[in-house]
Amino acid sequence: MNGTNRADIKQGLKVGIVLKKDQRSGKITYGTVQDILTNSRNHPHGIKVRLQDGQVGRVKEIC
Repeated sequence: MNGTNRADIKQGLKVGIVLKKDQRSGKITYGTVQDILTNSRNHPHGIKVRLQDGQVGRVKEIC
């Protein structure tokens, strides 16, 4: 289970994402999934999600 398959990501799941501004450094931000923004079944850089605090990024870890 990793962050590249949409089927692995559910609302309410705790995840680690990389925000757009942190892509160079790879800094991971942790939170709970509110919305899944990627429509395709998978994405090589991670499924894009919105966390409950409003931050948007691609899933790198599932906690």
